Amino acid sequence: MSKYGIYVDAVSVTMNGGYGLRYDILRKFAGRDGSRASRLNVYLAYDRSRAKEDENYQAKTSRFCEVLRDFQYKVIERPVDRLIDPDTGEVISQGVVDVDMAVDAMSQARELDRMVLLTHNEKFTRLVNAMQDNGCRVELIGFDNMDAALKRQVDLYVSGYVIPGLLPVKSPYEWGSVGSRVRGVCYDFSHNDGYGFMRYLAKINDKLWITDSRSPDSPYCTVFAHVSQFEADFDTSFLPSRELIFEFDLVENDKGLVAQNIVLVSAP
Repeated sequence: MSKYGIYVDAVSVTMNGGYGLRYDILRKFAGRDGSRASRLNVYLAYDRSRAKEDENYQAKTSRFCEVLRDFQYKVIERPVDRLIDPDTGEVISQGVVDVDMAVDAMSQARELDRMVLLTHNEKFTRLVNAMQDNGCRVELIGFDNMDAALKRQVDLYVSGYVIPGLLPVKSPYEWGSVGSRVRGVCYDFSHNDGYGFMRYLAKINDKLWITDSRSPDSPYCTVFAHVSQFEADFDTSFLPSRELIFEFDLVENDKGLVAQNIVLVSAP
């Protein structure tokens, strides 16, 4: 059985659109092909000075770590360094976890067939290359402000916004059901006709490469989208695009499911 490892730069992810990330869903996505978890590492920059003064910060951090341990993640806490700008005298807080992540990943590479990386730090491009040279497949999950070079280097990049359940979505209905809100991309759009098609990931499985939703093996679904359903201030001249992530309602009419109330949630 193949083995995978998850490496999460928690602060980087949270500060770049990944607030509220469901770590149980992350495990489900990483093991979608039936592979076994070998390493589940979450790297957390922890401000000990702030924790002494802010009980709420300390309590929230403790709860966060406890939840992760329930899902069998190992939490690696690293202290936040306080630096003084010599020109302004301003105190700058800096949490550095990239070195620990890189060292751990390289030392554990021989035990992994696949690495799932969550970060927005372009410094990891060389790590990705080194892991691939060791025969490890590298997948990257990101949200906002993702480095383009890092995306190009990995074997698979998936926006965390489009993974069902990975982030909270305000909807009383299950992702993909009629009436629910989902997130996806507008991969096709006719400016002359004023309509296009949205694609969203309907379920998590190991067939992510089958993007043609007409295939019975594809985990994706496609729905019709009229120009009138995009938010008023959105410039549709940017369509089609696989980089823009939209959130929209799935509404059923006499022609089937269509996208309504389409709102942009992430752009490069």
